[in-house]
Amino acid sequence: MSSQNHPHSTKAPVNTNPPNRRLHELDLLRFLAALAVLLYHYTGTTGGPWHDQNARELFAPTSLATQFGYLGVELFFLISGFVILMSAWGRTMADFTISRITRLYPAYWFAVLLIAAIYLTTGHGRGRPENIIPNLTMFQQGMGIQNASGVFWTLWTEMHFYALISILILAGITYQRCVTFMTTWTVLAIFAQETGAGPLQSLLIPQHAPYFIAGMALYLIHRFGPTLLLWGLTAFSWATSIRYALPTATDHPYNIAPGNAWPAIPIAITLIYLTMGLAATGKLRHLKWRRFATLGSLTYPTYLMHYELAPPLADALHPALPYWAATATITAIVLTTAYLIHRLIERPLAAWLKPRLRDSFQRIRPTPPACPRQETPHNSPPASETTAKDNTPTPHDQEPHGSTPSAPIGSTI
Repeated sequence: MSSQNHPHSTKAPVNTNPPNRRLHELDLLRFLAALAVLLYHYTGTTGGPWHDQNARELFAPTSLATQFGYLGVELFFLISGFVILMSAWGRTMADFTISRITRLYPAYWFAVLLIAAIYLTTGHGRGRPENIIPNLTMFQQGMGIQNASGVFWTLWTEMHFYALISILILAGITYQRCVTFMTTWTVLAIFAQETGAGPLQSLLIPQHAPYFIAGMALYLIHRFGPTLLLWGLTAFSWATSIRYALPTATDHPYNIAPGNAWPAIPIAITLIYLTMGLAATGKLRHLKWRRFATLGSLTYPTYLMHYELAPPLADALHPALPYWAATATITAIVLTTAYLIHRLIERPLAAWLKPRLRDSFQRIRPTPPACPRQETPHNSPPASETTAKDNTPTPHDQEPHGSTPSAPIGSTI
């Protein structure tokens, strides 16, 4: 009997799903999540862009559904756990840092400057210079500075996830270490919530951690196949998510009536987890239209801009257009602007940044000491040609027991 089939085998699971195929179904889910958040802010919130009127009342009874659109953020976090682990596998810390900077900052910088322009021209919003300058760092919330946009809080939550997964990258990503990391984070986050320890809560983000952890578990299921432990971690995260989502729904700023929050919140969270479970197990693989990649590329700039663009556009369009027509027009303008940002800002700036960042990290890598001249054979190549480290990232379809090569500490941010 081969060790692969032996019940007591310790052989690492085989990669059954190489991650080099673009997951178009995730592009579609990301876009739908962004659209849900947009509709929440335009039609489902107790505020909204409509001349200080209550959007939830204006768009009743449709708002009975769109008031839950903010849960698109939870779907974002689940997808992020899945995708970030996929993109970090087989990469150095420098590779991961470069990929995050070039992915997040170009559109974000444009969004911050757009908010400043809106403030300068209309006097509305949070685009005051004392806000804008620290907001350009994306670390403003950690500095105690107000976010220039109400939606930027999710980026700071993502930063916490990146900081935590960086520990895993530096240690070297393996299947076993991922499981250890996820279970440890799960337990410590609950302890942090129980004790009310502020520093630990800031580090471990207990109320959002279940989504990232479940996303990581689902990626392992996607890549290596399901196990009871991975499904158990996902189910535990699902139950924890519901526990935190219910009181959040009835509190400010969501202000959902308790009678509407139950059982709608548990049902919505369950559907989010089930959808990601279907994606992880290949049940949504038929959603492979290549145009979904275009929708996926619109997601991030749409999310960044929709909240701040809506009020001035609403002032310009209403009352000339009725509320629904104005909402559809604003949405079309936001999506068109998002496409232009992707093509004219994100792609060119990322292409400009990437080689320069790579060069920056290469320059701070420690170099091995050169051999003494007298010991170097006359016909030997230079030391840099014989001792230079191969920095080619490990292929994404490597076995889980092949760990991620760790970058030197000096090459991390």
